[in-house]
Amino acid sequence: MSDLKNQRRMAAEVLKCGENRVWMNPDRLDEVEKCITRADIRTAAASGLIKAKPKNGTSKARTRYAKAQKAKGKRKGPGSRKGTANARVRDKERWMGTIRPIRAELKSLRADGSITPSVYRLYYRRAKGGLYKSRAHLKQHMIAAGHLKEEI
Repeated sequence: MSDLKNQRRMAAEVLKCGENRVWMNPDRLDEVEKCITRADIRTAAASGLIKAKPKNGTSKARTRYAKAQKAKGKRKGPGSRKGTANARVRDKERWMGTIRPIRAELKSLRADGSITPSVYRLYYRRAKGGLYKSRAHLKQHMIAAGHLKEEI
């Protein structure tokens, strides 16, 4: 096997590609070995003895797979998260998740007669002000204030 390092280097310059992309016909390497000038290399390239291999693209298979997994709701574990838990949920949605159960609890207590409408209104306003963080917290306050009997 002859050393075609010089021919490969010249061919890369003539074909305007990297040395790794230079293809030489393996059946006619003895002819390539005789190409010692750039003009010889250009002639060999024109005759198809030397060619530039096509560029390799970047495969999108892994990207597509990851996108499909994310569409299923995967890849959301702690290792993929940046920021706090609150940073991943809008403030309004977080507030809705807090206030709706509290208001539902107040309505049910008023409906079954556990609290009077005036007490309902008092606790509704406090809930709107962000005083209670959950249903349990609301009930705890009501029991402490004597507006609700402790459930057994």
